[in-house]
Amino acid sequence: MNIYVLLKRTFDTEEKISVANGAIQEDGAEFIINPYDEYAVEEAIQIRDDKGGEVTVVSVGTEESEKQLRTALAMGADKAVLINIEDDIEDGDQFTTAKILAEYLKDKEADLIIAGNVAIDGGSGQVGPRVAELLDIPYVTTITNIEIDGETVNIVRDVEGDSEKIQTALPLLVTAQQGLNEPRYPSLPGIMKAKKKPLEELELDDLDLEEEDVETKTKTIDIFLPPKKEAGRVLEGDLSDQVAELVNALHKEAKVI
Repeated sequence: MNIYVLLKRTFDTEEKISVANGAIQEDGAEFIINPYDEYAVEEAIQIRDDKGGEVTVVSVGTEESEKQLRTALAMGADKAVLINIEDDIEDGDQFTTAKILAEYLKDKEADLIIAGNVAIDGGSGQVGPRVAELLDIPYVTTITNIEIDGETVNIVRDVEGDSEKIQTALPLLVTAQQGLNEPRYPSLPGIMKAKKKPLEELELDDLDLEEEDVETKTKTIDIFLPPKKEAGRVLEGDLSDQVAELVNALHKEAKVI
């Protein structure tokens, strides 16, 4: 099978993120593979090991994304492709990324494309479905199980805490949800092998794209951290006194009743 994984470099959610002048400060920040994309990489590797074929991870970004692509190679992917837009695009959005990925994938005869359900930095969940629409192939989001039998694909997807079973066919794009698998850690032999695996770097010119072809459809007005939560307080006294104090606080302080 010819399997492609869409991968994004994101902030490490366990690191403290600082915002200044309406922008996230990247200096000193740690970056990782978007966690939902890790599920995608793991599932692609498992399917390849079961069905045969090749796994290629693809990322749109800057040279800094090479580290995350090498991590995916160390996990077990076969090849990596970095579409470097650093010199061409100052600010991109979901349309930009999807357009570039679709242009790259349009002649690759992919059997299966796997993306993360959402990116933890933007959370839009748009890139995967947009790529599928541009390629004119079916897609299923938030999958928690996938079984492939020839051209037939049986999928279980998460729907607001419940499950839905879907049957479709290849070629196909799916987005990975938590619970699909448990991503592996790169092993030392895997890390060593990853250094020798091919990592191709492309630019917009290589895809016959111009900047106006991928011009953003949205604009970020501002970025800010949520307000700090005030410390809670414990109500004391008889139950009736606590209820009265709570109602008074909700009415006069929180102004919600």
